[in-house]
Amino acid sequence: MSGATEATPPPPPPAPGADVRPYGAEGGPAGLLNVANLLTMIRLALVPGFVLLLVHGDGHDPAWRSFAWAAFGVAMITDLFDGELARRYGLVTDFGKIADPIADKAIMGAALVGLSALGDLPWWITIVILVRELGITLMRFWVIRIGVIPASRGGKLKTLTQGVAVGMYILILTGPLASIRAWIMAVAVVLTVVTGFDYVRQAAVLRRDRPAAQAPGGAEGAVTAPAGEAGVAASGAHRAGVLAEQALADGALTDGALADGVPAEGASGARAGAAERAAEPAGGAERAQHERRQGV
Repeated sequence: MSGATEATPPPPPPAPGADVRPYGAEGGPAGLLNVANLLTMIRLALVPGFVLLLVHGDGHDPAWRSFAWAAFGVAMITDLFDGELARRYGLVTDFGKIADPIADKAIMGAALVGLSALGDLPWWITIVILVRELGITLMRFWVIRIGVIPASRGGKLKTLTQGVAVGMYILILTGPLASIRAWIMAVAVVLTVVTGFDYVRQAAVLRRDRPAAQAPGGAEGAVTAPAGEAGVAASGAHRAGVLAEQALADGALTDGALADGVPAEGASGARAGAAERAAEPAGGAERAQHERRQGV
């Protein structure tokens, strides 16, 4: 036996869409203190610091607003990486599932409310965006028991435009850049409303179609149930026909009574069986009794 240790072959590549765990990691649940959750907690911790930087002094100091923009940018960058890291390396936890959307809404909500409070952003824009974001989040929890509404390309584009627009409003901009940020914010608001209605439509379809698919047996059960009932009816007709056949052969049942009391399928079989019994040789019973005596 060789003393050298054989190299362990690498694991096969994962299936598309499957959670990927680091090679050699335990198969159990991920711990709370992992890199994905740490990024989420950093984003949560940045929220109060960002607000203080945004409203420092009179809230319109270009230097402090630049610091606030940097904090906002770091928060947005962590939002890009924590979810991807959690899915790719098997670091998904219950804490992350709850904290990640809270951190997203907290940093964006703080920026919108702060900018509106400073008079840099109309309140109606803040209200439209926040109502949509909170409403869609609650709707996802409402339908999560029956299905998951995946993030659409429109939703991802909405998030990107919101981040760019809000980031530009945090900075003190004048001239053409101020006009450009207004147009980007307009696009963000339109995408916010359109994708919100699309998510509501998807949720309604999911709620409408799911109960039909969960019905006992589904469509297959609806098809097989009549077949089962037909089988029971046929079995009953056959049983009645067997009894009627014996009664006809013994003379205890007339053909007229047979037609009135036995289903058509059983009656026809009974008549044929009784005719066969009548055609048997008269010595058939004696021969059967002799065979039983001989042990055949």
